[in-house]
Amino acid sequence: MNRDNQAVQIVNDPTTPRRTFLRNSLLLAVPLVMGGTAFSAAAAVFVPPTRTRGTAVINVRDHGATGNGSTDDTAAFARAIAALPDTGGTVVVPEGDYLLDASRSLRLRSRMHLQLAPTARLVAKPNSLDRYYVLDVHEADDVEISGGQIVGERHQHLGTTGEWGQGIMVRGCNRVTIRDIRISDCWGDGISVAGVKVTTRTAPWRPSDDVVVANVVCTGNRRQGMSIGAVRNMKVYDSEFSNTRGIEPGCGIDIEPNKFNLDRAENIQIENCLIRGNEGNGILVYHRVKYVTIKRCQIEHNDGFGVLTMGATKGYVALNRIKHNRLDGLCVGGGTADYTVSGNYFRNNTTRNQGLVGVDATWAGTNWTAMTGLVAGRNGNQSHISVIDTATNTRINRNFYSK
Repeated sequence: MNRDNQAVQIVNDPTTPRRTFLRNSLLLAVPLVMGGTAFSAAAAVFVPPTRTRGTAVINVRDHGATGNGSTDDTAAFARAIAALPDTGGTVVVPEGDYLLDASRSLRLRSRMHLQLAPTARLVAKPNSLDRYYVLDVHEADDVEISGGQIVGERHQHLGTTGEWGQGIMVRGCNRVTIRDIRISDCWGDGISVAGVKVTTRTAPWRPSDDVVVANVVCTGNRRQGMSIGAVRNMKVYDSEFSNTRGIEPGCGIDIEPNKFNLDRAENIQIENCLIRGNEGNGILVYHRVKYVTIKRCQIEHNDGFGVLTMGATKGYVALNRIKHNRLDGLCVGGGTADYTVSGNYFRNNTTRNQGLVGVDATWAGTNWTAMTGLVAGRNGNQSHISVIDTATNTRINRNFYSK
């Protein structure tokens, strides 16, 4: 089956297994093309929360970290984290390249801030594992990660299997902020947020709760820019998820709770983000997901749909700029219920058939055609919005399209 026919089958069948630092000016007349480097926190539209912690300050250099790019600094980082008092505090990472053994997964703790200097990089040491986490935030509360870069080892990876080499893994945590950081070249995802198994029959899986991702760049990762699983109350603002390629799903953002534990994701806001150049869909919202808002984002040049929903409920897609995606700009797929689509601008989607026609460099001009109801714009562009028959109660308000 060719790729286009396979995509049609997937969006019609809700049981199919799966495989914005942007200013508001991003959404004005001239889009801002990001170079994969985070703006400063002052440039962000959204101010992320600071988490509760003690006043202690620990420098990783005082515990033996070298930052020379060749010495393994994993143990030194672990010693610095262990030196925090019970009340917590801040672990400071000065300028330098810090080689970390991702196979050992540096574990963060509750009530701590891992504060990287803007010129600090955490560089993953090559390994052959199917699964690794450069930073692992596991059942911890009130955690903040900020600054600098995380550089994965996908181009030096010593194995050929697996898809779970994550830059940052958050599991079963409450009140986590990830901000002002660039994450690239991971064997799996830039960021992954999920729940954690527990032993009680009444609650076999505990989700993460109150997670904020702001002013973050996830680019050039192999599997996903960011995966979102079992989580409640998550905000994703002013961030870029781009150029994900190498293994499916290959999305910019994939909201997809684990099917084996039948958990769910609820109340997720994605706003003022740039989602571009990904091998799969720009944003995938897939099964057991409720209350997702996608707003004021620029979603472009993805090889799948700009946005695809499958089996999701009660969502809102509004005020986005969606262009040059290989499949439809937005597909409200099988089993989706209670979605509202309003105030979006579409240009030159379904490029598998049309090619890159029309104006690509600007949103300026007055040649916009309004579309309402379930009739998608087809003026030389094929469909910008498609709604599958098994989707229910889809409200298509006033949107616009142009060549």
